[in-house]
Amino acid sequence: MPAKLNYVELPATDIEAVKTFFSTVFGWQFEDFGPDYTAFSAASAGLDGGFYRAPLASTTATGAALIVFYSDELQVTLAQVQAAGGEVLKPIFDFPGGRRFHFADPAGNEWAVWGDPIS
Repeated sequence: MPAKLNYVELPATDIEAVKTFFSTVFGWQFEDFGPDYTAFSAASAGLDGGFYRAPLASTTATGAALIVFYSDELQVTLAQVQAAGGEVLKPIFDFPGGRRFHFADPAGNEWAVWGDPIS
């Protein structure tokens, strides 16, 4: 079996804030491993991963990979991101194959959410 993506780790200046944000918006569940690391699982996120305490942020402007969610209710997801304190970096826009927006979580990490084109 070839290697496959299995785990992603991201920095967070405030681990409690990112836990609250992702629990509220996406229903993620976390398991803490000491005060400086928390993990999320595929059952709640679609991919295993974690956040480590660091004064850094993952953004495309600095060359980081962009992690992209899918939503069948893009406008609803955008509203949930905003209500939970996420910062919209790029409002919903069309791209070949659909529509998407980019946002920053409370730690400043950049994410995107895409959805199908409007029929």
